[in-house]
Amino acid sequence: MKSISTFTHFLLASAFFCLQFHQQVYSQSLESKIDSLLESTFSPEGPGAVFLVAKAGKPIYKKAFGQANLELNVPMNTDNVFEIGSMTKQFTAVAILMLMEQEMLQLDDEITKFIPDYPTHGKTITVHHLLTHTSGIKSFTSMKSLRTIEKQDLTPMELIDFFKNEPMDFDPGEEYKYNNSGYVILGNIIEILSGDSYADFIEKNIFQKLEMNSSQYASHSQVIPNRAYGYHQKDEYVNRNYISLSLPYSSGSLMSTVEDMLKWNEAIKNNILLKPETMVTAFENYSLNNGEKIDYGYGWNISSLSESLSYEHGGSIFGFKSMGVYLPKEDIYVIGLSNCDCNSPTVLTRDIAILTMEK
Repeated sequence: MKSISTFTHFLLASAFFCLQFHQQVYSQSLESKIDSLLESTFSPEGPGAVFLVAKAGKPIYKKAFGQANLELNVPMNTDNVFEIGSMTKQFTAVAILMLMEQEMLQLDDEITKFIPDYPTHGKTITVHHLLTHTSGIKSFTSMKSLRTIEKQDLTPMELIDFFKNEPMDFDPGEEYKYNNSGYVILGNIIEILSGDSYADFIEKNIFQKLEMNSSQYASHSQVIPNRAYGYHQKDEYVNRNYISLSLPYSSGSLMSTVEDMLKWNEAIKNNILLKPETMVTAFENYSLNNGEKIDYGYGWNISSLSESLSYEHGGSIFGFKSMGVYLPKEDIYVIGLSNCDCNSPTVLTRDIAILTMEK
């Protein structure tokens, strides 16, 4: 019996060693492939990026590339804080769903319930339309007159007044057209119903609850530890243009890190902030009035990668670009944050997700 037990232990030890060896080879192989993709895009001397890959909620890859500050020659590190642009919309959408669970609004509520004098041109524009970019309201970021206000600090209602009298692009529900104005109105609704500023609502109800301690509403003046500075590229790299952060507001003014964004994705996946039945509504592929799918839910694109379902969203704001991809079946999350709007992480993030899925 003793010899059998010893032999059994030998087999178990061998199996464990083989498993560990296989995992190490897998990790090295995947790591080298991801490294090759990213090192060919981000030079050590230029603006850079941070990428994180997680499987089953655990990071399996996290690296920084390039420079966080060109003028001071500060290398990027994995704790750097970036402006995430339109990935903010995920937080705004979840905040709206929180208020719905509290019975403070319904998704089919008309926006005139909250802003009575909003000119709807006789059309019915609902919260659902705002969330899905199907309202027909003119997106203020497409208006040529935007440059006249881009450096002004406006209240949410002053920003809404800037675009509310523009002709509608189409009747509500007739088309899908990506729309920052809709998410600005959603931010204002959050403020009206909660009594908090948008920044305070997100801080108290999301960032603090999830211990996203490096995330916040962006600021030009505040000293923010580990801030990555943003750049443009013309003939050479230049500091990013100034824009008042009151303009992107609830459509694009949050800052975060790759680790905090993983916490966010895990909270969404595990229904930490919302009931499961509510969370499902964020990931439904909604339709136009004619039944055509729009490939968008509430704050997430509903897409596919190598025939696998993918929940995605990117962001772009002066000096920064971001992209997050989650494959629910494979439980793979990839987030890329870049500090030059010349280097979009969108294709890289999707390619890395495919590489991870194939391993």
